[in-house]
Amino acid sequence: MKITIEMPKPGEEDEIIVRCASLDDKLMNLIYSLKSDQDKLTGYIEDRIVKLSPKDIYYFESVDNKVFAYTAKGTYEVHKKLYEIEEEYTHTDYLRISKSIIVNVAKIAYIKPIFNGRFEAQLKNEEKIIISRQYVLDLKKKLGI
Repeated sequence: MKITIEMPKPGEEDEIIVRCASLDDKLMNLIYSLKSDQDKLTGYIEDRIVKLSPKDIYYFESVDNKVFAYTAKGTYEVHKKLYEIEEEYTHTDYLRISKSIIVNVAKIAYIKPIFNGRFEAQLKNEEKIIISRQYVLDLKKKLGI
């Protein structure tokens, strides 16, 4: 793979051009990670509106028809549906692991099998979440196991 970096002329916009024989998952993840670094989510806590960076979010959880984003600094309500978040972050480190949770796999410290084909993930913030058995294969694929 050849990488060329050119400085734009004054007045020109920054531009990234990808020239490849085929777009594989690795390349798509790179493209989406470049794009998602600029994206911000809006979180709500009490009477405050907070800009959240997707890379800081450990996981999203749907509880009582509300979606919450969990970060190291706190829990924020997000005015998006879980399926919208899943679609928006398909080619990133986010992965649905149950009907009600989407996790940032970059924030997983380790996983271990538990009963009935389910797994338990310990996050880097010491929190533990359960991975439903129907999502275990997707997780293994995402982690390259």
